[in-house]
Amino acid sequence: MDDDLITERRRVAFPQVFGYLRHVAGGLRRHLALVHCLTEYCDRHELALCGVFTERDSTVIIRSPAFVGLLDALELPDAYGAVVPALSHLGPKSLGTERKRQITAAGARLIVVRHLTPTPESTSSLGASHSFRLLGDA
Repeated sequence: MDDDLITERRRVAFPQVFGYLRHVAGGLRRHLALVHCLTEYCDRHELALCGVFTERDSTVIIRSPAFVGLLDALELPDAYGAVVPALSHLGPKSLGTERKRQITAAGARLIVVRHLTPTPESTSSLGASHSFRLLGDA
């Protein structure tokens, strides 16, 4: 029998992800709820949330300081991807499309916690995804 440790007994690092929020309206409680949403999702899916970049300026520009910070973090050797609560956090449609392209061009994955329209697989009892979380619902 091989004396090597089995995977469950080895130290395995969770994939490192970085959060991105576009939070230009709302208070501290809303921001904390969004960060909690990302943290909870990463915990459930065994992802290491290494930081959250928050866009607070309502100006719509592709290379905002927070987004540039995210792209820089995604260039780190152990970075796996970016996580957002919903695609709308990347900005309006044309801006969001360009930001998605830049994230994937960096070799990172874009992980979306909550999609706007559930797929048939996500609504069946066997294929239900835990990634759907409606913020603000009790």
